[in-house]
Amino acid sequence: MRVAVVGATGLVGAEMLRILEQRSFPVDELRVFASARSEGRKLEFGGGEVACEVLRDGCFAGLDLVIVDVEDDLALEWAPQAVAAGAKVVDNSAAFRMDPDVPLVVAEVNPDDVHDAPKGIISCPNCTTMVLVTALAPLHRAAGIERLVVSTYQSVSGAGQAGMHELAGQWTKWAGEEDMLRRAAVTPGALESGDVWDRPIAGNVIPLAGSIRELGYTSEEWKLVHESRKILHAPDLRVSGTCVRVPVYVGHAMSANVEFRRPLGRDKATALLASAPGVALVDGGSGAPTALEGAGIDPVLVGRLREDPSQENTLNLWVTGDNLRKGAALNAVQLAELLP
Repeated sequence: MRVAVVGATGLVGAEMLRILEQRSFPVDELRVFASARSEGRKLEFGGGEVACEVLRDGCFAGLDLVIVDVEDDLALEWAPQAVAAGAKVVDNSAAFRMDPDVPLVVAEVNPDDVHDAPKGIISCPNCTTMVLVTALAPLHRAAGIERLVVSTYQSVSGAGQAGMHELAGQWTKWAGEEDMLRRAAVTPGALESGDVWDRPIAGNVIPLAGSIRELGYTSEEWKLVHESRKILHAPDLRVSGTCVRVPVYVGHAMSANVEFRRPLGRDKATALLASAPGVALVDGGSGAPTALEGAGIDPVLVGRLREDPSQENTLNLWVTGDNLRKGAALNAVQLAELLP
């Protein structure tokens, strides 16, 4: 296949190139696109190098598959051009996720939806939604989720390279300055904020991920609501979320309180999750997997599985996964593998 990756120099784009190699995707020719400042930059792939190009009229001619990971406005402009040029498109932006003519797909959850794509575009969900629904889908199929309350703990790589650089810069600047960190605990403004967040992220927890939208919920929180409903084919699913940014480089984690329409005890849930594709149940559901343990691997990790003593037909569970890998790049390649 003749394949293109648009946004190849970003965190997700770089991971995508690695996964295409690792999974031996049938790439006969690879083209990579990036911003003008990266034009001509050489990226390693398949034992050789490929030079970055910039998007231009006619750039998708002759391609079979285009994987897109750029800002929404660029995806809106260029993904349809790739389709018009005869390519199939897997889009990792938010541009088409809620379009009724574009399937929103997690490979392990609703793979058959890739075959209903009248616009020629398949969309990947937000990284937080992706990690969560991979774990919830087998439980939903068994007992039907009635209501879902989620608190997320999202790594800085969700904000791209700028987020990782900001955290690293703050840790480096404050390393060994215990007195400064102690003062910061009692003196507002003792530590400087950065460009990505209006407060320090190093040594901190910021209960605001995304931009504020309707009812005071953020864009990240509304993505959890709308995307979960679409992926699970559950338009009436009740979802409430609080998305939090934490000083972790890679790996999103979340605590989920899940109410079901039908009885589902811990033992049955454990059996379902133990055999679920894309899921690794840790210590029979009693484990406490961390973001670091979930980074760099394909499956999402599930632990802290408990029955909620305050409400019938309700479970609590903890889920963590690599937001760059399963949360984005891996799923995009898996969807490409599903395409006819």
